[in-house]
Amino acid sequence: MGLIINIVVGAVIGWLASIIARTNNQMGCLWNIVVGVLGAALGHWIAQRFFASVASSTGAFSIRSLLISIGGAVLLILILRTIGILKHD
Repeated sequence: MGLIINIVVGAVIGWLASIIARTNNQMGCLWNIVVGVLGAALGHWIAQRFFASVASSTGAFSIRSLLISIGGAVLLILILRTIGILKHD
């Protein structure tokens, strides 16, 4: 059940990040899931690495954790744009 929840939450995070980064028109559901899950992992890795007191490692849902996840997904989209995988609108 945890895998399904991670996929659904990853899809929502990826979708929100694609709206913020204005790549929503070129990203489908699968891209949203991939960007959401990997971006959330990237965001939490960065938060734990540089802001240890900010990152929550309990695994519980919080607004802070959601914002870190969305921020990581937006950063991943920007990286994908820079290397040419996603196009600029």
